[in-house]
Amino acid sequence: MSDHFDRDEPAVGPADAGAVIHCPHCGEQVEITLDAGGGAIQEYVEDCEVCCRPWQLTVTFDDDGHADVEIDEAS
Repeated sequence: MSDHFDRDEPAVGPADAGAVIHCPHCGEQVEITLDAGGGAIQEYVEDCEVCCRPWQLTVTFDDDGHADVEIDEAS
């Protein structure tokens, strides 16, 4: 049995439920909700709640449920 979970499965233990990011378009600070149930590695587009322009988000949950969030302008 491996000590590491399958990267296609949700994170184990309590996972980060949110993150604070800065919009790459308008620079405003925005709090986003995270869902570890979507898998350990997630990529999706979300619109800024301030300027309504789209972001490309990449969220990676580690084995402890801590999230790393990368944000870029969506093309």
